[in-house]
Amino acid sequence: MTRDDGRLQLAHQVPMNELVDRLAIPSLRRAGAELVGPCPSCGGTDRFGVNLQKAVFLCRRCEAKGDQVALVRLVLGLDFPAALDWLVGAPQELTREQRAEQARRAAAHKREREAEAERRRCLAIRQAREIWNYALPADGTLVVDYLARRGLTVRANARLPRCFRYEPAARLVVADDSRRGEYVTVHEGPAMLAAIQGPDHSITGVHRTWIDLDQPKGKVVARHPKKPDELLPSKKVYGSKKGGAIRIHTPIEMEHLIMAEGIETTMSAMIGGPRGRTGYWAGVDLGNMAGARKLGPGLKYAGIPDLTDQEAFVPPASVKHLVYVQDGDSEPKLTKAKLQAGLRRAMALRRGLTAKIVHPGDGIDMNDLLMGAEPVCKGD
Repeated sequence: MTRDDGRLQLAHQVPMNELVDRLAIPSLRRAGAELVGPCPSCGGTDRFGVNLQKAVFLCRRCEAKGDQVALVRLVLGLDFPAALDWLVGAPQELTREQRAEQARRAAAHKREREAEAERRRCLAIRQAREIWNYALPADGTLVVDYLARRGLTVRANARLPRCFRYEPAARLVVADDSRRGEYVTVHEGPAMLAAIQGPDHSITGVHRTWIDLDQPKGKVVARHPKKPDELLPSKKVYGSKKGGAIRIHTPIEMEHLIMAEGIETTMSAMIGGPRGRTGYWAGVDLGNMAGARKLGPGLKYAGIPDLTDQEAFVPPASVKHLVYVQDGDSEPKLTKAKLQAGLRRAMALRRGLTAKIVHPGDGIDMNDLLMGAEPVCKGD
């Protein structure tokens, strides 16, 4: 049996999520389009990822990677021919009862994995709500100064949107690879919190931005303690963002919704944009705004939504017109395809909805425009 075996094509048609269930790989949890968790070979906590759309896996530590056959080899310790036999086998080699038992075990593991994912999600949401509940009102704090540094000045005696709160001493941590489940504090300081609300208005997550007004854009600059050349993100999401948004401004009877990825970009659009029945929400990130897409040969830039994604963002039923603001500082073709998928999903599920993308210009976002970058704006 060689790599030219014709059954290899059949092996590549096995969905990765089904294969994970068949292999009963423990402790993997859903993170966007991936399942992440400890590596079956070298352990850890989240160094191992299975990309469900691309049907590949990768461990960042031991560098194990590959397709469906490679995953079987990694988990079961088989050589290539044996792994291929295990994965696709000759149909006549299995009895009807054996195939039924194999399907039963895979289904049982799927239920266990989904139950564990839901348990982790509920725990993460509960922890996010605790962070929110312990935070302070943002008015009159460094949150006001941070926003002013980004060109978002609050009028005298005006209140900030209620989606914001303030933390005087938030910890920025990284996983300690030498001690499983332990973390190392890299920075501790003031932070802006923003509530992420789900479709039912409940808080499902929080978005944290560490503040350092000595930096040009007011965000902390922190380096990984073991990788000095690696800058750590100054923003982090806790809880669940899926299908949610940071509701910066929501008018009564909202009919129009303008949405960008980031808080600063969304608020910059709000400064020069219409009010009335127009709301301004931040989608947290591009993947959340887009939801799952259909992928395959020739579909990378097609912008076709996967409507089986039941948790993807969809605007409230009152919204008649949806605008996505495309950041110009990300890869434009793929970014546009993802935004198109999100808008097409919304139009498919909200009858009569109209939608469009606005683009501030290549290499910049709305906040860059506000801060004085060359104003180039075009609609799609």
